[in-house]
Amino acid sequence: MIEVDVQFRRDTFALNAAFSAGSEGVIAIFGRSGSGKTTLINLLAGLERPGTGRIAIDGTVLFDSDAGIDIPPEQRRVGYVFQDGRLFPHMTVQRNLVYGQRGALSDAEFDAIVRLLDLTPLLDRRPGTLSGGEKQRVAIGRALLAQPKLLLMDEPLASLDAGRKAEILTYIERMREEVRLPIVYVSHSSDEIVRLADTLVLLSDGTVAAVGPLEDLMSRLDLRPLTGRYEAGAVIPATVARTQPETQLTELEFPGGTLLVPATDLPIGHELRVRVRARDVSLALAPPDGISTLNILRGTVTEIGDGSGPLVDVLVDIGCPIWARISRYALQSLNIQVGNEIYALIKAVSFDRRSMGHGTANRASNDAG
Repeated sequence: MIEVDVQFRRDTFALNAAFSAGSEGVIAIFGRSGSGKTTLINLLAGLERPGTGRIAIDGTVLFDSDAGIDIPPEQRRVGYVFQDGRLFPHMTVQRNLVYGQRGALSDAEFDAIVRLLDLTPLLDRRPGTLSGGEKQRVAIGRALLAQPKLLLMDEPLASLDAGRKAEILTYIERMREEVRLPIVYVSHSSDEIVRLADTLVLLSDGTVAAVGPLEDLMSRLDLRPLTGRYEAGAVIPATVARTQPETQLTELEFPGGTLLVPATDLPIGHELRVRVRARDVSLALAPPDGISTLNILRGTVTEIGDGSGPLVDVLVDIGCPIWARISRYALQSLNIQVGNEIYALIKAVSFDRRSMGHGTANRASNDAG
């Protein structure tokens, strides 16, 4: 269990954050720039000191202002991966990795981390000759070789282009499953959060607005200003049922039935999460015929967003919650109301790799079209 209840102030910025979360898997700290994300994990690492409060990880108290406890950063057993890697430019990759070691590691332990991150070809090179993605892999390896009890990652993909981001996301997913180390991951990218996170901590203006399972928080209408209105949607847990070679589609089973997505080579039984954006969902009063949309899912309207703008969000229960963003004119002309039976229409082509994340026990490491 990670327990945080801290108060911190610098100049005009104040952080007043309190939450607790299970220490298994990935805890994502998510929020807009300036919400306090980096400050919060710097407090966890001991790089910043709270004015008052308490921080504990799995029962070990790292900071307690009332008890006079403030464990120095080097004694907290916390690994930290920064945005820019922060490698020593005059050292080879191998020396950078060895510098991060805590105590004596066997050759087998060192080699396991090197293999995990595919660092063998880089060991004799210097940071100046590496790509941005390669530098981040080395930084992750150095943090892991410190044998931390907790790994902090502060927007590690922020400086990378789309291709390098996809590369590093795959390695982080692999690390998550193979190392089994609790990770606190800071990001303002909903794509990254959906792929990686188990628990979501939403920060807004220095306070914790909500904490809970990713699927629950991403599906709440009241949190859409924080999770992102344009990218807003639902996250659905699913399992690979089969792939149809003749249609080049994969069937995913979920609590409401079956979803069709572009073919993947993920194995049958693989668990993953599927993100369905509200803007990709249409609504119909009856199941339509003669259309190209492959996913037609029956459900019940459970909530309709407030406001008077031209667009409105409608929450539909299809066995799990899903959002649809439609025009207010469509809402009124179809007379859509809470309690109505309705059909949600989702194009198969609206699903891509960025809209899919790992499951609770597996990872998705292949493109989905």
